[in-house]
Amino acid sequence: MSANSEEQEDELLALQSIFDPEEFVRNETKSAGEIRVCVELPTDFTVALREGDSLRQYEISFLPPLLLTFELPADYPSSSPPSFTLTCSWLTDTQLSALAAQLTDLYQATGGAVVLFTWVQFLKEDALGFLDIHTLLELPSDEHSTQNESQDSLNAADFLNKGSVSVSVPSSSSGPLDQSEQGASSLPIHPRESTPNKDQTPSPLCLTPSQALLSQLLIYNATQQQKQFATTGFDCGVCFMRRLSSDCVQLPECGHIFCQACLGQFCKLQITDGNVQGVTCPQAECTATPTPAQVRSLVGEELFSRYDRLLLQNTLDCMSDIVYCPRRSCGSAVIQEKSSKAAMCSACSYAFCVVCRKTYHGTEDCQGKKKVTEIDTAGSGVDLPQSQEGIMALWDDYSTGSKQRRKLLESRYGRNTLQLTVSDCLSENWKICNSKTCPHCFSRIQKNGGCNMMTCSQCRQMFCWVCVARLPSVHAGSHFAEGTCNH
Repeated sequence: MSANSEEQEDELLALQSIFDPEEFVRNETKSAGEIRVCVELPTDFTVALREGDSLRQYEISFLPPLLLTFELPADYPSSSPPSFTLTCSWLTDTQLSALAAQLTDLYQATGGAVVLFTWVQFLKEDALGFLDIHTLLELPSDEHSTQNESQDSLNAADFLNKGSVSVSVPSSSSGPLDQSEQGASSLPIHPRESTPNKDQTPSPLCLTPSQALLSQLLIYNATQQQKQFATTGFDCGVCFMRRLSSDCVQLPECGHIFCQACLGQFCKLQITDGNVQGVTCPQAECTATPTPAQVRSLVGEELFSRYDRLLLQNTLDCMSDIVYCPRRSCGSAVIQEKSSKAAMCSACSYAFCVVCRKTYHGTEDCQGKKKVTEIDTAGSGVDLPQSQEGIMALWDDYSTGSKQRRKLLESRYGRNTLQLTVSDCLSENWKICNSKTCPHCFSRIQKNGGCNMMTCSQCRQMFCWVCVARLPSVHAGSHFAEGTCNH
């Protein structure tokens, strides 16, 4: 085996050990192969497309790889460089030609040494800087496209028709390549694609070539971000435990990451309490919300149906032109015409007056004020939240809301229910949570400080606040010295 053959074999074996099978594929029948090179992007890298006076910009983290296809001639590396083809979907032919010339110059600078790894490192780390692309990649606009493919710069239509732009560089000479050798090698158009007619007007539903290229870049970036997320471990923002990505959920709006157990429990609690506005990011002062698909996977179909219904109801309550069918068996939302006092329920076809909520009576006086008061007092029979937290959230919304918001809540729950039932329920629950019953006279006693030896203000019975046991009037402290209760 000659010295060139030995160096070629060593170089190919080294590349196989360095790169993954997805990055490097060797042709076993000859000294050839292909390398997919992902360029390193700086932080806040942006892809932009100008359409008329507007500029659409998207921040991305990944670009599709450059494809370097090579074949090593017999006299490589001593005399000739590799014969290679450089292919990329988001670079123009002129840019690819400049990169090809630079790769040849890098071989010349080695003085006859192997160069493939040096080429890969250059394309990965320095290609963008060499092309004067730093934090912005502006895609070619359709307005500047041209039908002449012999020009130095390929237009955006070439990207769509060919799928990529390639530059083929032969290895017939070890000297610098002539510019004429760096022209674009045309790739065959797919047989099923037909050449568009000049006079044919493009469909408004079809993407332009530039839009198709931008879509390709955004889809690839999203796919790579998902792959990166799937191979990374994260600290949950609630329990602070390290979790696998398969057990985590990332909110797309803010990027915060939580384990499925914590975020699912948080969402279930909010939905059970009827506080659908509280289904947000658990991070402090973050108002981002999970997507409906994420909520469904976290809480299950039954709770998601409740969430969907309450979210719609909350939205309707905030709309001033929405009234509800007064039939208790229906209660569907009805859009009110501002110029009319009549409305018809689309669910049960009941025509009613939006003032008195009775069957529509034409232009006659309906004594709406009296009727509205009755309706506001009675409400429409909507059930109250079942938990203490839900009732507290409802009362806070009612007591601090605007006049219009209070009126909307009264129409749903009833004024008496909100002002009497809810407030009484809150008071009773507060007493249960903050007081205990005297073991002698059963009066409610609140402990507002001091030790655990209590004296009932009604019957003067002494008892232990911890276990609520009666204490003797003499040597009452022995209960704490001899028992398990703390004084």
